[in-house]
Amino acid sequence: MSYIIGIDGGGTKTHCLLTKQDGTLLNECYGGPSNFLTAGIEPVCNTLWEVINKCIDKTKVSFEEIDVILIGTTGAGRRVDAERLENGFLDYALKQNKKNNLFRVESDARIALEGAFSGKPGSILIAGTGSIMFGKDALGNIHRVGGFGRYLGDEGSGYVLGKKGLAAVSKEFDERGENTLISFLLKEKFGIDSQEKLITEVYKNNFDIASVAPLVIKAAESADNASMKIIDSETDELVEHIKAMHKKLNEDILFVAFIGGIITNKNIYSSTLLNKIEQNLKNVIVKEAENSPAMGAVLMAMQILKKNN
Repeated sequence: MSYIIGIDGGGTKTHCLLTKQDGTLLNECYGGPSNFLTAGIEPVCNTLWEVINKCIDKTKVSFEEIDVILIGTTGAGRRVDAERLENGFLDYALKQNKKNNLFRVESDARIALEGAFSGKPGSILIAGTGSIMFGKDALGNIHRVGGFGRYLGDEGSGYVLGKKGLAAVSKEFDERGENTLISFLLKEKFGIDSQEKLITEVYKNNFDIASVAPLVIKAAESADNASMKIIDSETDELVEHIKAMHKKLNEDILFVAFIGGIITNKNIYSSTLLNKIEQNLKNVIVKEAENSPAMGAVLMAMQILKKNN
């Protein structure tokens, strides 16, 4: 018998599934971070090796019986970057005297899309630190909206919410804008209470701008005017992402699954977005993801096996 490993490689943890060829789950394990862009190829290969062995050690499956290992991870959207990790892992396996199993790297968004709709057509809207939307049409073609990064895009993301929140605070400091509750929350959480401290944190101390997004949401929930304007503007941007994807997929009904804490958690941001979709996009249906991204990796591995057989 042969088996599949599907992996969701994140910046904080790695989720690994061991299944039969038909997707039947045999074991599930977790490991450390596996973002090769930040951790490097070799440390990530070590993490992957550990979590794979952890998964198969609890079963009677040997490494040689695994037909496909597929990982979805941040930074693998470009094929040239994905191949760096693929080649690194295969070299690592050879050093462990293991045969070269088929090891495939895909983007984290790609496996999330596959998992969300169990391989069927649909779309995912991702709004975390950044933002992007992926969709799959009835012919299996993959479409993308957004994802241009913080310099050109990331509309509706935690980064842009945080950036606009900090901009509102800077205007209050200058007396160019209205007073905002974000200033109080920023001081309370980060000790930033002046122009000098704000500039120092942002430009010298590598401040995590997206970490201000929850403060903007919290302030908006207290009816802070500046924050509510940001919420309104950025949910409009996400609605535009959805409209563009609907055109690309050319489906009568567009199914969308949300991914990312700021739009999956219950808060004023997610509720505003849902209300705008309900009121303005009559042929869009928001659904919960059917499966985890790791199971999406398994489903993609199953497709590879089907093509190879």
